[in-house]
Amino acid sequence: VQLVESGGGLVQTGGSLRLSCSASGITFDGYAICWFRQAPGKEREGVGCISSDGSTFSIDSVKGRFTISSDSAENTVYLQMNSLNPEDTAVYYCALDMEPPNQILFYGLSERAWYVAMDFWGKGTLVTVST
Repeated sequence: VQLVESGGGLVQTGGSLRLSCSASGITFDGYAICWFRQAPGKEREGVGCISSDGSTFSIDSVKGRFTISSDSAENTVYLQMNSLNPEDTAVYYCALDMEPPNQILFYGLSERAWYVAMDFWGKGTLVTVST
């Protein structure tokens, strides 16, 4: 199984980027794909997830700005990020959970549990938001 993120780059405050997470060696059927990010000097944090039925979950700080979607035909999950600000600067990772919870919002109950639940990780793509 391989997950590859792409789409990162440098953008000005208020700008947009769309990240992609392409999977090989596995399909998303029955699994969940999550996005995490790690800012300089900070711990990795979960951003949001999408299940194979299309249900999504995202953390409060990105609601209304970030949207997670998927294209099963392309075996790709997207993270559309709008209204970016410098606090969004981070390396963004996608990860796959082979045993997702019954309700996707359960990911938000524990940051640690959310992180350890992931079975496969991509190597990340850097997003830098300038002032």
